[in-house]
Amino acid sequence: MAIKLATIFFSMILVNNYVLVQFLGICPFLGVSKKLDSAFGMSCAVVFVMALATAVTWPIYTFVLVPNDLQYLQTIAYILIIAVLVQLVEIILKKFMPPLYNALGVYLPLITTNCAVLGVTISVIDEGYGFAESLVCAVGAGFGFMLAMVLFAGVRRRLEDAKPPKCFEGLPITLVAASMVSLSFMGFGGIIENIFGAV
Repeated sequence: MAIKLATIFFSMILVNNYVLVQFLGICPFLGVSKKLDSAFGMSCAVVFVMALATAVTWPIYTFVLVPNDLQYLQTIAYILIIAVLVQLVEIILKKFMPPLYNALGVYLPLITTNCAVLGVTISVIDEGYGFAESLVCAVGAGFGFMLAMVLFAGVRRRLEDAKPPKCFEGLPITLVAASMVSLSFMGFGGIIENIFGAV
């Protein structure tokens, strides 16, 4: 069981990274990754929301929606739960960490519509994971989001010193850099399964 959980956790960080491999959550990835501190703060909020959303949505789907034949309400229920959790995070940050709250700005409420958060809550059901596996998957996906954000914040800092051709300045060079970082993560494909499969 521990090997399976470790495989799920590390594959969500490296092999199935929601941002760099599955291309979910691109809006905050491009919008908040200009500064390392705001990228890290946003990532911590996303990890918290992903884990808590999965911890709440999995039992609701399993014990409320499925027994009552209401699976078709899955997406609506999940969005409502995620919206409530994001409001909770927003209130906590505003009260206890005003500088981070101000730095995140409009991107904090956008966690509600961050498809990476919704994607992880839906994918754990589609994969048929149990509760523990779902939590590990959500936390791994959150840390994968954090890794992508922090790495790309470093890349964007280096881009500020670079002098690309005029036609690549601004968003074009940012997208080219994002694609290069994404390509680097494709090298992890199969490695996690081979490592944990051999244990």
